[in-house]
Amino acid sequence: MKSGILVILALAALVVANSLFVVKEHEFAALFRLGAITRSDIQPGLHFKVPFIESVRRFDRRLLTLDAQPERYLTSEKKDVSVDFFVRWRIEDVSRFYQATGGNEENALARLNPIVKEAVRNEFNQRTLQEVVADIRTNLTDVLTAKSDESARQLGIKIVDLRIKRIELPEDSEVIDSVFRRMREERRRVANELRAEGAEAAQRVSADADRQRNVIMAQAERDAQRLRGEGDATAADIYAQAYGADAEFYGFHRSLEAYREAFASGTDVLVLDRDSEFFRYFRESGRTR
Repeated sequence: MKSGILVILALAALVVANSLFVVKEHEFAALFRLGAITRSDIQPGLHFKVPFIESVRRFDRRLLTLDAQPERYLTSEKKDVSVDFFVRWRIEDVSRFYQATGGNEENALARLNPIVKEAVRNEFNQRTLQEVVADIRTNLTDVLTAKSDESARQLGIKIVDLRIKRIELPEDSEVIDSVFRRMREERRRVANELRAEGAEAAQRVSADADRQRNVIMAQAERDAQRLRGEGDATAADIYAQAYGADAEFYGFHRSLEAYREAFASGTDVLVLDRDSEFFRYFRESGRTR
């Protein structure tokens, strides 16, 4: 009798355990009956199901990430670029998601990846490299998100955000050489401009220095001439006063200057009459002795 009761209680517990299920806050839940979805809008909380006939499958309702490997794309001018991006997505329609992917996230990523890459390829094919770089922080990511989301709806997926992490030129791309050439030419042009500006500035400084030097020299020469003139005038005045006081001394002094100039070289020979006025003071000096 007791064993029968225990069996009944165990069966009842098993039935109750298979009748109740809990859906957490970060989950979606779908109710299946004989393998077919009967409900896909089950919200978080405690719920009941028909035991042994209905089953429950849970899906993550949080944001999920697709981090794709860098892919090479062509711009409208046929330039190769390597694009690295990631996608934030979530399950939007549980029933469609299950039908498209079997409820497996890896299957979902495998199907979502080509959808996003196709959207990226189409947008890059319509833009030049300069437009891609200019638009990446404005409307390009919004356009890519909208295009990818439109195609991903067939998987029951909502694309929340698509971000481009990095755009690089492949190492084997001719664009790198072209960019480097342009950079070198640009640096060379800037260097030539700076050299030309420096040479022009140097010429201006040199010309200004020469002008100032000439002005200073002219002013110095003017002042020197004035000082010499003033000195000569003063000397002449002194001489005039001195010579006026003693005319004979003045004549003697002038004769000495004439002698000094005549015999300055030490080798000159003068042939003059001994009674010449030139030797006046020599003669008078001899008579004095």
